[in-house]
Amino acid sequence: MKGPASILVMGVCGCGKSSVGAALSEALGMPFLEADGLHPPENVARMAAGIPLTDEDRRGWLDSIAQRLQDAGVRGAGLVVACSALKRAYRDRLRMAAPDLRIVHLVGSESLLRSRMSLREGHFMPVTLLESQLATLEPPDRAENAIACDIGQPVDAIVDHALRHLLA
Repeated sequence: MKGPASILVMGVCGCGKSSVGAALSEALGMPFLEADGLHPPENVARMAAGIPLTDEDRRGWLDSIAQRLQDAGVRGAGLVVACSALKRAYRDRLRMAAPDLRIVHLVGSESLLRSRMSLREGHFMPVTLLESQLATLEPPDRAENAIACDIGQPVDAIVDHALRHLLA
């Protein structure tokens, strides 16, 4: 990685985006943004009620994330963002704001994801939305130069794997 490139830690709910993103942020000395915190109250209420978000629901949210990425680029700083970014179009929107955006895709089995989600306390995203997230997911392809990381590994191992590729 030449200079401070921004990093998107992406994947479906329950994959560990926040944990891995925070650990990458710390390892790289870069700021961290948990994109869930930018959802408007209406989106949070929809998800909490088990209603999947539409592309229209996500538009303003993605714009807010893109603005943060763009601001980091203007400052010459990187930013680590934890964001589902399930569709290629969503990631393209973020790359428009941060052309040097690197992607870490967290991947795991549905059973592992369900298990993790069932153990979470105080999170607005119910386990019932996992199926819609998996159906919506468009995994990054070769053109996106994403790093796939197996979430069956401990966070430290995931971060080490990501860093080896990001810093190569």
